[in-house]
Amino acid sequence: MPSHQARTDRMTMAGLNMIQQALSIYDQDLRLVQCNRRFRSMFDLPAELTRPGAGFEDTIRFLCESGEYGPIDDLEEAIRVRVEKALAFEPHYLERPRANGRVISVEGAPLPEGGWVTVYTDITETKRQERLLRARSAELSAELLTRAEELAATNRALQATNSALEEAKRELTEMEARTRLTTEMLPAHVAHVNPDRIYTYSNRRLSRIMPGRPAHIVGLHIADVLGRQAYEAVRPYLDAALAGQPGTFEFTDEASSRRIRTALTPNGADGAYIMSMDVTEETQTRAALTQTRRRELAAQMTSGMAHDFSNLLTIILGLQSQLSRMDLPEPAQGLVGATLAAAKRGGRLLDRIADTTSGRDHTPGPVVWSDFLRDFATLARSALTEDIALVLDDDLGARRLWLDSGLLQDSLLNLVLNARDALAGQPGEIRLESRCLKDTWLEITVSDTGPGFTDKALDKALTPFFTTKGAEGSGLGLSMVYDMTQRAGGRMRLANAGGAQVTLDLPWREAPQPVTPGLALLVEDSPELRRSIRDMLVAMGYSVIEASAAEEARAIAHDLPDLVMILSDLTLEGGSTGLDLLEALPEAPLQDRPPLFFMTSLRPDHPLHRRAAARAPVLQKPFDQEALTGFLSLGGEP
Repeated sequence: MPSHQARTDRMTMAGLNMIQQALSIYDQDLRLVQCNRRFRSMFDLPAELTRPGAGFEDTIRFLCESGEYGPIDDLEEAIRVRVEKALAFEPHYLERPRANGRVISVEGAPLPEGGWVTVYTDITETKRQERLLRARSAELSAELLTRAEELAATNRALQATNSALEEAKRELTEMEARTRLTTEMLPAHVAHVNPDRIYTYSNRRLSRIMPGRPAHIVGLHIADVLGRQAYEAVRPYLDAALAGQPGTFEFTDEASSRRIRTALTPNGADGAYIMSMDVTEETQTRAALTQTRRRELAAQMTSGMAHDFSNLLTIILGLQSQLSRMDLPEPAQGLVGATLAAAKRGGRLLDRIADTTSGRDHTPGPVVWSDFLRDFATLARSALTEDIALVLDDDLGARRLWLDSGLLQDSLLNLVLNARDALAGQPGEIRLESRCLKDTWLEITVSDTGPGFTDKALDKALTPFFTTKGAEGSGLGLSMVYDMTQRAGGRMRLANAGGAQVTLDLPWREAPQPVTPGLALLVEDSPELRRSIRDMLVAMGYSVIEASAAEEARAIAHDLPDLVMILSDLTLEGGSTGLDLLEALPEAPLQDRPPLFFMTSLRPDHPLHRRAAARAPVLQKPFDQEALTGFLSLGGEP
């Protein structure tokens, strides 16, 4: 049985086919949505131009070529003018004679969601009657002529009023178009829902913020658009907004792995406005900075205590060494040896604490993933026995990623050694899997065929000093991996899947490719420094365009698709930053964008420097021609 919607669509189409006017509906991309049978017969259109999806430009080309508009000197210009008028989406009414002698009226009106509907009426007979009436006007009485003149004067006044109203309508339409264009350029989804939670407005950015959702959502229920998990996260705040309480919150969209920040503003009895932004990268950077601050605080707190403990251990080791040289009975010698071993273990533990609380900074750079895995496998296999297999399951190949290869290698080696110890000398397999998770995370999973984590280990494994290895373990292995992952803005998960399974999610950042000379954009607010760096780039074979502010640079990047590289200072004119420029670059797949390189005189521990280094290569000022050449030729590698 046909569905209710299918029956409704057939009835609607049947009704449209019965009217005497021709009708067509085109969407905002000038693609045909619907037309009736009269539209096809009036203009003798071929079937392919009356099917949904047919292009407006193709239809205009057919009409021009068939003589619908009479003789045309420049076919392409005539088509261009008509398409541009259509793209303006302005209401219009006109009457025009056709090549076959008939006269039609054409009335078009824009639709609220973009596109327009046009009605074509054959007014040939109406025009003929008007001509006859004018021919007989001389026979009318003087009084009728007077009344006709008065009526004409009234009509002219009414026409003037209508013209003013049309002009006001046109201005309102232009204002609405500008407002829509502005909202559609925002890096956020702006929408409105009514009290029934149905979208009544959207700037069509939802699919950008939350991939996988539709772009056209007006008329749909918010629960159907977001899906169950995201809607459940939003619902309590939406309930409050519909009750008159504004709110701002963040949630993780599991379907896209994106972190979303949403603000809700009540709109009285009409519903609520919703603005949502993708803050995944901001959250990752914030997590990395938070972990760094925690580590620095821990270092300050422990450094003094570690110094005192180190001095105490030195005294204990010295005294025990003296005792061991004395002629003591055998039981006493055993006690001295045990004390020495415990003191030495305490020294090693202090070293591990120092590594955890201080460690080196997170310094990412370009890494070819397949090369990284090859080198890591060579290192890891040397620590495994012959009856333990190391299996690499890689979906990334030679992708060029922005990672701290040293910290990541230390983390993965720590996990492999833990997996080896979990096998407890038995034959088994350690598997390392790597893949891209929804263009948001680099997901790396290390698993083994051992007994897996205990319930207590799953709960406590990331806590410093927790160990299942007894006296042999320091309890700092997994916590150090967790710390290094947090420093990179990532996350870490433990699970049992046959054996133990540890998953690291690191922010997905593709590293820029080495740059070859071409058209470059230099963004620097100091004229003297800009001139000096421009000379360096020109000497390297680049053609250089200059800008001093992020907004100016964004406009240039938008208009020049042939840029091979952007070199920008981190601090720019007007308080903007290089990161603002990075966020404002035209949306395109990463491989189609010009790579952006930063330069700065800020210290590496400055928050802005840290945030930038997590996103793109940073060249420290001052630098000379040789340093700049090496920096760009290696794709930003320090």
